[in-house]
Amino acid sequence: MALQGYTVIKTDRKTVTPFIEKWHYSHGINGCIADFCYVLLNPSGEIVGAMFYGRMAMANQWKRFSDIENNVIELRRLCCIDDTPRNAESFFIGRSLKLLKSEWLGSIVVSYADKEYGHQGTIYKASNFRQLEDIKGANVIIYQGKQYHDKTIRTKYNGVLKPFAKRIKDALESGEAVYKKTAGKCTYVYELRHITTAST
Repeated sequence: MALQGYTVIKTDRKTVTPFIEKWHYSHGINGCIADFCYVLLNPSGEIVGAMFYGRMAMANQWKRFSDIENNVIELRRLCCIDDTPRNAESFFIGRSLKLLKSEWLGSIVVSYADKEYGHQGTIYKASNFRQLEDIKGANVIIYQGKQYHDKTIRTKYNGVLKPFAKRIKDALESGEAVYKKTAGKCTYVYELRHITTAST
């Protein structure tokens, strides 16, 4: 059942960033590509949820799901305030997928449930995503309470390490940042539209 008076609208990265930094367990979107951003508004017009879809972070990761890179997109961040009504997240996902379908030509939406934080993907199951094989844990960098992918310290521009990459690399050397092995992730996919191929 739809949440009476709640709406989902498209927005931009600048709008979703502060909300996600406050309410998402990662507390940030560094390194994320945000191609399509949406917010959940309560009947008073206040933002009570934010999410964005974007291209996958790791090179060739899309090959697990399709033969065409532009056919795959990832639900990178999703969060709502603590006291949203029951089923708010599934409502938010459902409405965002309809909006995404109207402006993106691909077909496969991927999302992950982080077992490191006790997530099992219940919300994706409720939203008709299909579960695939889990991803094993990996080494990540913990710096100032936030988690970063190991590739962060190798990010360059014109052959030179970006300032943030150098800062984290220096923090690792000083002990201010540390490596940590994660628990892995549950993988979920949603077929936004069915792709057929002509018979030969």
